[in-house]
Amino acid sequence: MEWFVAPEYWLSRLVFQRALAVLYLVAFLGAALQFRALIGERGMLPVPRFVARTPFGRAPSVFQLRYSDRFFAAWCWTGCAVSVALIAGLDSHLPLWGGMLLWLVPWVLYLSVVNVGQTWYAFGWESLLLEVGFLAVFLGNDEVAPPVVVLFLLRWVLFRVEFGAGLIKMRGDECWRKLTCLDHHHETQPMPGPLSWFFHHLPKAFHRVEVAANHVTQLVVPVLLFTPQPIATAAASLMILTQLWLILSGNFSWLNWITIVLALAAVEFPSTAPDVSGTPLWYEVVVLAVAAALLALSYRPVRNMLSRRQVMNRSFDPLHLVNTYGAFGSVSRVRHEVIVEGTADELPRKDSDWREYEFRGKPGDPRHWPRQFAPYHLRLDWMMWFAALSPAYADAWFGGLVERLLENDRDTLRLLRRSPFPADAPPRHVRASLYRYRYTTWHELRESGACWHRTYVREFLPPTRLDSVAQRR
Repeated sequence: MEWFVAPEYWLSRLVFQRALAVLYLVAFLGAALQFRALIGERGMLPVPRFVARTPFGRAPSVFQLRYSDRFFAAWCWTGCAVSVALIAGLDSHLPLWGGMLLWLVPWVLYLSVVNVGQTWYAFGWESLLLEVGFLAVFLGNDEVAPPVVVLFLLRWVLFRVEFGAGLIKMRGDECWRKLTCLDHHHETQPMPGPLSWFFHHLPKAFHRVEVAANHVTQLVVPVLLFTPQPIATAAASLMILTQLWLILSGNFSWLNWITIVLALAAVEFPSTAPDVSGTPLWYEVVVLAVAAALLALSYRPVRNMLSRRQVMNRSFDPLHLVNTYGAFGSVSRVRHEVIVEGTADELPRKDSDWREYEFRGKPGDPRHWPRQFAPYHLRLDWMMWFAALSPAYADAWFGGLVERLLENDRDTLRLLRRSPFPADAPPRHVRASLYRYRYTTWHELRESGACWHRTYVREFLPPTRLDSVAQRR
């Protein structure tokens, strides 16, 4: 079937596949380096405890059958190795069926991780990586030209990502309709980047233009993805520029990067496709069957997108095949941060020697300028932002964090930028306080060198000993 393939997207497929493999590598690397403290056997939310109460059908994962920290680490490092092989183009040197199986491996590996990741993996970019990674299995390799149906499905994912995000904004916080959300967002976003301070201090009139341009990019431009070339390429290119702007403005894990990867699949690069033999019949049958199944599964995400009660970032099946997306339906006007401190004093007092723990990405020391981490994802730092929004977000894991700080747990301390206590002398008590944070003005920055100004709000957790936190858990 001549209509089945699109040889002109040969280079587009190549760029898409290699870029997606890089994101797989980032995801597996983050899982391998952070899991012990978060979901390991002695983690804050241990996998064994989770699988003991969760049926396999609700969260299919190899770790439902067997779990140990060593096995989980080997699983993640295997994912890293497969990702590197895909970056190097090993799939292109295999027969078509072999290349498809190779692309299936990281999807299976990461699905097992996400489905036991609990709170730490409950974000849209996890499902998005799995949905896009599943489609990549059926894109083929150098033996066949890219299938039109799969290219269409990739645009369909990109459409849902952008259009869904646009709708959730228009239905959510009124500041999106008033074009004022960016007066606050750069200051109150989960994890600011090195340029976020400067973005916040752009003129308010420019912020209005930013919001208006965002609405156009998310509510109008996605429709153009399904138009003929070169209009579709222009639409995808505009989305890429918008995502690059967002990357400069903050740390959003790999959400912006995978959106760019999706857009690259819609760009028609000038290239000459090599001659290939006809497409195997079995391949056409498999691709068409999978496409039909995915379109059928799209019913629930579409219904959600059209609903007045639209929800963000929801998976409708345990395999994360077709999901709904969206971000920042509401924007905080005030930034709060949970500051964690410890003391070696036997009897804690207000005037005790309280020493602050420093996190890698979340604001802490007002003089510490934010760094760029995305697409790498600092899961604990991100969840600390949610804890500051409401203690309810931290009920399941914050006590475990405090317990491990009181033990000077090595794996937990590795997630931090700095611990104020030596390895052989853990604190006697740990406490947490809620602070109001705001960006300094240009004048304050010049005077103090601090990018943040903070004000004490209230106690978040009273001074806690190891025996008392253990009793609570």
